[in-house]
Amino acid sequence: MSWGTELWDQFDSLDKHTQWGIDFLERYAKFVKERIEIEQNYAKQLRNLVKKYCPKRSSKDEEPRFTSCIAFFNILNELNDYAGQREVVAEEMAHRVYGELMRYAHDLKTERKMHLQEGRKAQQYLDMCWKQMDNSKKKFERECREAEKAQQSYERLDNDTNATKADVEKAKQQLNLRTHMADENKNEYAAQLQNFNGEQHKHFYVVIPQIYKQLQEMDERRTVKLSECYRGFADSERKVIPIISKCLEGMILAAKSVDERRDSQMVVDSFKSGFEPPGDFPFEDYSQHIYRTISDGTISASKQESGKMDAKTTVGKAKGKLWLFGKKPKGPALEDFSHLPPEQRRKKLQQRIDELNRELQKESDQKDALNKMKDVYEKNPQMGDPGSLQPKLAETMNNIDRLRMEIHKNEAWLSEVEGKTGGRGDRRHSSDINHLVTQGRESPEGSYTDDANQEVRGPPQQHGHHSEFDDEFEDDDPLPAIGHCKAIYPFDGHNEGTLAMKEGEVLYIIEEDKGDGWTRARRQNGEEGYVPTSYIDVTLEKNSKAYSPVERTL
Repeated sequence: MSWGTELWDQFDSLDKHTQWGIDFLERYAKFVKERIEIEQNYAKQLRNLVKKYCPKRSSKDEEPRFTSCIAFFNILNELNDYAGQREVVAEEMAHRVYGELMRYAHDLKTERKMHLQEGRKAQQYLDMCWKQMDNSKKKFERECREAEKAQQSYERLDNDTNATKADVEKAKQQLNLRTHMADENKNEYAAQLQNFNGEQHKHFYVVIPQIYKQLQEMDERRTVKLSECYRGFADSERKVIPIISKCLEGMILAAKSVDERRDSQMVVDSFKSGFEPPGDFPFEDYSQHIYRTISDGTISASKQESGKMDAKTTVGKAKGKLWLFGKKPKGPALEDFSHLPPEQRRKKLQQRIDELNRELQKESDQKDALNKMKDVYEKNPQMGDPGSLQPKLAETMNNIDRLRMEIHKNEAWLSEVEGKTGGRGDRRHSSDINHLVTQGRESPEGSYTDDANQEVRGPPQQHGHHSEFDDEFEDDDPLPAIGHCKAIYPFDGHNEGTLAMKEGEVLYIIEEDKGDGWTRARRQNGEEGYVPTSYIDVTLEKNSKAYSPVERTL
């Protein structure tokens, strides 16, 4: 089936059809462009949505820990990847479909214009041949009529007896002239007719079929190009389906990773204080003075005074524990995290030690690298000056020393917390009230204090002439030394009952740390008091009864 043979007389129809084909191509290109804009806007909106709900992590404390939160953030990451795939679809369509369509439409317009111009030229040439043939035909027809008239005139004169011989001769000459001219026009007309028939045959059987064939091939290529673009349009989507499927699988895996038990345990780990529940409040008998008599007035007075002291002490104990059930007073964060409950303080200290160890390992690796580079420079001076690395080495060594000191200090605090946590259960119901000092910032009387700038937590102190320490300090026989210690840090000892010490000073240990963070020590001159356990390096004698849980060789 060929347009040249089947549609030889449909030039105008083919002109309209080819123009419709180009218009349809451009219309589809516009459709693809709008689809690309939809994909781009969709991807942009998805990215904005992900950005809106992604956590803004300003510190490690705000990082998601619960499995439900982590799963949601993983879903957001997968959704962000999904948005990226929509962008890939848009880019692929823009490059492979839309761009190709626009280039092809431009080429198609140029080619169509060229073929139609060739068809119009062929038609114009055929029309010109037809006009020449028609003119020669009309001229031949006119000369024939004139010759016919001349013949009739000649025959009339020849039959007329009154006509002169001259008139007859003249009519005859005119007939011969007209006959000759008619013969010439006949030959001209025959030649033009033959030429036109040849050109017409060539036009409809050679020229026009060739032009229509080219138009047909152009239109078929346009149809094939549309088919390829349809396929490319679908392939752009199909190529990203495996990746999109992985994104969706990632979302499903994130949903499956939610563990309600683990989240519950994280709640416990996050808010567990490490304190034991408070014990029962003792009965306070205020009716003793009713039964007091004159005969036992002295004894009753002693009992009343003792009862007042016990009540005051008991209230002090209870006062130090009541904040566990209410909102803990807020204060500035301390370096040793002593403002936190024991369990949370232990976790914070352990996290800081881990971070410091990582930094220390990094600095150590850098020191090794600098030393290797220095050795290379020393062996090959042309590669560099070994002395140029000395400032960096010195800085690295200072950083290493600083990190080691920080680790040392934090390990001391951690060891204090672990020792106190281990001994708290046994000491909670102890009768030694003056040693019941909690992990938080408490005053020597056992009540909570808001003084966050206090140098250290208050040690066990003396409460007037009713304190048990009065009896201990008033003993004639001093307590025997169970070991010795060396001060790692200086301590001012401003609080009552504490003992000031200088860095490097050696003291005798007369009473171990019972879990409250304080150790009782004595100087060689006999002066006694409490010092912070984390500030000293304790060494107990081999024959001592117990080993302090917070003792650590620093």
